[in-house]
Amino acid sequence: MTTAAAAAGPIGTPHDGLVPQLHGLHAVVFDTDEIITDSAPVHAAAWKAAFDAVLHARPPADPALRGTFDPVGDYRRHVDGKHRIDGATDFLTTRGMTLPLGTPRDAPGTDSVWAVVAAKEAAFTARLDEHRVEAYPGAVHLLDRLRRADVPCAAVSASRHTRDLLLRAGVRAYFACLVDGRDTAHLDLKDAPASDLFLEAARRLAVEPSAAAVVGFAFAGVEAGRRGGFALVVGVDRTGTEAGATELRRHGADVVVHDLAELLDS
Repeated sequence: MTTAAAAAGPIGTPHDGLVPQLHGLHAVVFDTDEIITDSAPVHAAAWKAAFDAVLHARPPADPALRGTFDPVGDYRRHVDGKHRIDGATDFLTTRGMTLPLGTPRDAPGTDSVWAVVAAKEAAFTARLDEHRVEAYPGAVHLLDRLRRADVPCAAVSASRHTRDLLLRAGVRAYFACLVDGRDTAHLDLKDAPASDLFLEAARRLAVEPSAAAVVGFAFAGVEAGRRGGFALVVGVDRTGTEAGATELRRHGADVVVHDLAELLDS
């Protein structure tokens, strides 16, 4: 177990430049997708390619359920923040589709849930080579301020691509540890809205959840932070709507911001 957080004092010096809500905490755990990097559109486009293919190949019996995958609404409600197999199953269920589960060895296709997941992974990898992943400027400003204040940070994501995305965006060095989709199978961790990944991040930072903050974008991630007993749960709403902020609060956010720069006091 790392001792990064144990060696650091709580946030809250007179000139740390952070909002008072963060003061007194010892670490910050970030649910990275659409919080640190703008990778969500690439994930959503890849899911759309995979789901639209299965909807075309196996149209639901009810014509009302045959519409294509919405890369905004459907992605946020059914996929974002979840393990890929759970997200695929949830979306297909909403369309009245019951595919055999298959196995992780299934080739990309439409014959099983794992085949759909494999199709998504193939589409994501292809798009990632064409799409430059950027870190949000507000996130970089906050991470830099936290580093200067000696506050350890962790990155959490259900995706297996997180390490590569953070490296591509040039922000991997800000994080003392990373817990991602590769850890879920290796450590038998449940994905959000269960709190396993966030609690594992706190363990690696050697800090109690009651002394740390979680920052999340996905509803599932925000709910996971609340379930994990973290002292502060910050929801990031990039829609700029009251409805989006309200939904994040309903899932457990204590504070809702539109940009992480809002967590800077100066």
